[in-house]
Amino acid sequence: MSASRPEPGTLMIYQWRKWDGSPHWANEEVYLGSDEWGDWIGQPAGWRSSRPGREFIANSVDVTLIPRSDAGHGADHAVTVHRRHAKAMRIYIDLAWEVQWTDAGGTDPTTGWPILATGIDMDLDVVRVAGQRGTWVDDRDEWAEHSIRYGYPADVMAHLEALALDLETRVRAQVPPFDDATADAWLDRLEALGLDR
Repeated sequence: MSASRPEPGTLMIYQWRKWDGSPHWANEEVYLGSDEWGDWIGQPAGWRSSRPGREFIANSVDVTLIPRSDAGHGADHAVTVHRRHAKAMRIYIDLAWEVQWTDAGGTDPTTGWPILATGIDMDLDVVRVAGQRGTWVDDRDEWAEHSIRYGYPADVMAHLEALALDLETRVRAQVPPFDDATADAWLDRLEALGLDR
């Protein structure tokens, strides 16, 4: 279900699930605003991400772009950009399905914050780190395993496999919004809110 966007500064949960509907990562976020690329949310240092059996606390600020989508299934990826990541990670793109805003997401039981954005995690990721390793498509083994376990449709698989390679090329070339300047403006905006715990 598509929904109107919250006001900038709204505390929210971005809830991921797997293809079979089982819960995946739930991220504590704040809505920052939108630009020509889509909507930006941020996770300050000290905020929580959790999934069944696992939890971590963000050690640095990051922002996530939920791209605009004209497709009937919502956006097919989400772009997270880190500042001062402990492992020198700059960009982490989750290949996805049905990434969208919702009015029917309910509330998070831990924080009481509304679940305003949801998406299906589709295993493949595009990663960029500082240094020699650079940019690559990650988690191909999980993609292969889950395609059998969950029975991903062939057309969805073909679309996402092509998208992963396209995103890898654009991230490597630092084409906007995968350049530093685009995300840095949103990271600055997030840090100016002073929401770190």
